[in-house]
Amino acid sequence: MAKKNSILPGEYSGTTTMDIRCSFQTLVAVLVAALVVGAIYLTAESGYLVQEDDGGELDHNQTNGNSTSETTKNSGGRCDLFSGKWVYDNESYPLYKEEECSFMSDQLACGKFGRSDLDYQHWRWQPHHCDLPRFNATALLERLRNKRLVFVGDSLNRGQWVSMVCLLDKAIPKGRKYMHNNGSSLITFKAKDYNAKIEFYWAPLLVESNSDDPVSHRLPERIVRAQAIEKHARHWTDADVLVFNTYLWWRRPQMDVLWGSFNSTDGIYKQVEMLRSYEMALKTWSDWLEIHVNRTKSQLFFMTMSPTHERAEEWGKSVGENCYNETKQITEEGYRGRGTDPKMMKIVENTIEDLQKRGLNVEMINITQLTEYRKEGHPSIYRKQWEPLTEEQISNPIGYSDCIHWCLPGVPDVWNELLYAHIFNFVPYFNIA
Repeated sequence: MAKKNSILPGEYSGTTTMDIRCSFQTLVAVLVAALVVGAIYLTAESGYLVQEDDGGELDHNQTNGNSTSETTKNSGGRCDLFSGKWVYDNESYPLYKEEECSFMSDQLACGKFGRSDLDYQHWRWQPHHCDLPRFNATALLERLRNKRLVFVGDSLNRGQWVSMVCLLDKAIPKGRKYMHNNGSSLITFKAKDYNAKIEFYWAPLLVESNSDDPVSHRLPERIVRAQAIEKHARHWTDADVLVFNTYLWWRRPQMDVLWGSFNSTDGIYKQVEMLRSYEMALKTWSDWLEIHVNRTKSQLFFMTMSPTHERAEEWGKSVGENCYNETKQITEEGYRGRGTDPKMMKIVENTIEDLQKRGLNVEMINITQLTEYRKEGHPSIYRKQWEPLTEEQISNPIGYSDCIHWCLPGVPDVWNELLYAHIFNFVPYFNIA
């Protein structure tokens, strides 16, 4: 008869308890090791350490440049997406074809209007030490499902809006998208299957002015109601993503500021130094945002100034020339021309910092320096002319060259890649060792 193993009370409370404790400690050690290995693996796979919000995920394995795992793994600091260089890339750029965008603007369709050197379409922005995430139209449309993305500002912001529409257009089947413009300041592009609206609202000075008509706005005297924004803001306050800009229309020594209504005869007009009037307008804009915007719902962005290239002597050409016939970029790192105003940039920074102190986050998308280099990216003479050219103009193309706006595909697509990264709260880090 087999002898049964017996467990005495003393043995159960001592030896067996020790065995269980050791087994538990071993299990914990194995789990910790597995988590560490898994974290290292995921970091190496993605090439990035990223922070995400709860609103959506971004595929960080998809980037526009070469693998940066060597510079990003074991990273110790944030990578500045706005500091970098332009890299020629005719394999993955442009992100869409001019002729295939259903809603291309004739003001920006340089190829359609005769421009034959198309190298300006093939440049990719490469930040130092990291990459921009690859633009994924479907991911953005899904992020915007049942939402509004509204660009508010001047014709440069409108150009960025056209770029965004073109970037999304190819991901939406025919018949499942439409453009609505009833002649007002608001233009709406809608992706039906996502119930997503990508809109542009014309407000070149953000606050009210006598240039608010989306068609007839070129007036000899520019008047601004620096403390009035309600007429505009009621159209976009409830948007989920807001992208603002205002710069170009302020470029004059002084502004005529109106206290009162355009319809009233007792208004007070006064000439105010431009920087002060700009500061007043941004204060009005920021106060409105603080009170009216839903902080838990809306993402807010401000695009910095887009440089102009109207004085070729600034990059070594003759006085009197401009961007006409330019086919190469400016290669001097840190180049800055007189087409931008650092004092205005500082006012924007101060306004946004003040909003943050008041608990409202507005992210600044700093396109200025990277855009400074792109003197060859403007339409120049290759755009629709809204009025017939005179013989004198035809004989002097420099005189009617557009060195303010941007050809598409082109520079504004990169602005939208940066915006895309910020919408998804993409935060790359780089190796500081």
